[in-house]
Amino acid sequence: MRALGARAPGRYNTRFRRMPQTQKSRREMLEQFVAEKPTDAFARYGLALECVKLGDDPAAIQHFQKLLEAHPGYVAGYFQCGQLLARIGRTEEARKLLSDGIVVAQKAGDMHARDEMQAALTLLR
Repeated sequence: MRALGARAPGRYNTRFRRMPQTQKSRREMLEQFVAEKPTDAFARYGLALECVKLGDDPAAIQHFQKLLEAHPGYVAGYFQCGQLLARIGRTEEARKLLSDGIVVAQKAGDMHARDEMQAALTLLR
């Protein structure tokens, strides 16, 4: 039997507070990945899409442009960037990009992407 107020062996009256961990945002993780592997097309594309999602249109456009300069055959980049440009009122640029994307998709044999870009281009005319 223990004395009044005595602690049980092995138990402490200490509470541990978790130290706040700074967790990187999805964008920060993608930015780090792109910095480490700047030629990785998928990472650059993901970062561009994340910027679109966050409403940072200028950064998204910049990443799409870098993607398409380094990987001109990355069909999805044309479509996504074209849609973004159209949404923000840069219609002529969107038309040009979608037209270029249609050619790239045709050469790649990606008829689904070609048809999607053709439909988007038709809506812009």
